[in-house]
Amino acid sequence: MKAASGFAYGPRPEKELAAAAVRMALDAAGLKQAEQVLLFLSRAFNRRATPAVLAAAGAAGCLQVGGCTASGLLTEAGWLIDQPAAAALVLGELPGAAATTAATPLLSLSGQATLPYGWQDQPPRAGLLETGAAVWAQARPGGHDGVGIALPGLLCETLRADGLRPLATLLTVDDCAGYELRRVAGCPAVDSLCRALPAELRAAPPLHRIAVITAADQPASGILAANSDGSLTLAAPLAAGQTIAWALRQPLAAEQEMRQLLADAATPAFALMFSCIGRGPLFYGGDDCDLSAFAQRFPGVPLLGAYGSGQIAPAANGNRLFQNANLTLLYRSRHV
Repeated sequence: MKAASGFAYGPRPEKELAAAAVRMALDAAGLKQAEQVLLFLSRAFNRRATPAVLAAAGAAGCLQVGGCTASGLLTEAGWLIDQPAAAALVLGELPGAAATTAATPLLSLSGQATLPYGWQDQPPRAGLLETGAAVWAQARPGGHDGVGIALPGLLCETLRADGLRPLATLLTVDDCAGYELRRVAGCPAVDSLCRALPAELRAAPPLHRIAVITAADQPASGILAANSDGSLTLAAPLAAGQTIAWALRQPLAAEQEMRQLLADAATPAFALMFSCIGRGPLFYGGDDCDLSAFAQRFPGVPLLGAYGSGQIAPAANGNRLFQNANLTLLYRSRHV
C-alpha cells in the first residue's frame, strides 16, 4: 500500500488548489494514479466545491474522491485556518476489497448541525461533523445526512482524546429539571462546582472550559450558564439520582492525554485526524500540540485532517457526537 498527503493554499478558493494538492500527494507517494483520494477543502469552497472535487478527480485519475469542507485543514506538514486551502491524501496499491470489520468504522462526514439520527446505531462510524459543510463521495455531492466512505481491506485503530481533567470524585445529582441542574451532593450546583475548581478559578469560573462527565465513554455536557439561584444550565439534560463528575479542559492535560494515547498505539501506514475548531491552535495558544505530538511519535507517516464542529466516534451504546475532542484514526493493512 502507498499513501501520501499534499497541501495547497492561495488567496482565492480556486479549483486548481485541489488539483495541486492531489499532484503533490501523488508525487510524494510515487504514484501516477490514485485508487482512492480523501480531499478536504476550506470553508471558502462551500459554494464551489464541485469544480474543485472534479479537478482533484482529474488529477488523481480516479473517481473515488470523498471528503468535505471544514473550518481548517491539516497534514503532517502543518495546519491552516481561515485561508482558502486544499489538503489531499492519495492511496494506491491497496490490499484489496476485503470486507470491513468492526475494527474499521465507516468514515463519516456530515454538514448537519447534529449527528444524523440514522447514524447513531450500527455500523460503527468515525469522522467529522461541520455545520453547513459541503460533503462528497465518489466525486459527487453527498446526501442530506452526509457521506460514508469505506476503506476496505484496512484495519483502523481509533484514538479519542477528550482533553478533560476530572476535578472530583463522582457526585450524585439531587435535583435536576431537564437542562437545569439545581443541586448536587447536598448543595447548590454552582457551589458544588466551585468547591471542585482550583482556588484561582472559583471567583469567576471559566464555564466554557468546564464540562460535566456522566460516563467515560459518552460525550461530556457543556455548561451554558450559571444562574442567580445557584443552578447551572447545561447543554444536555440530566436526571435526579444520576452520578456526575466535574471536569476542566486544560491544554497541558489535553496534550499529555494525546501523547499517552499515541505512545500506546502501533505505527500506522497513514492516519486521519479530526479536531474541534475550539481545540487545535486556538486552544493551545497558537500551535496544534496534538498535531505536533503525532508528528513526533510517527515521523514521516502521512496524515490528513480537518477542524470542525464535532467529532463522530463509536461509543458503548452506538455512535456519538463529541465536542472539543481530537479523534485520530490510525490505518494499516489487514494483511500486515
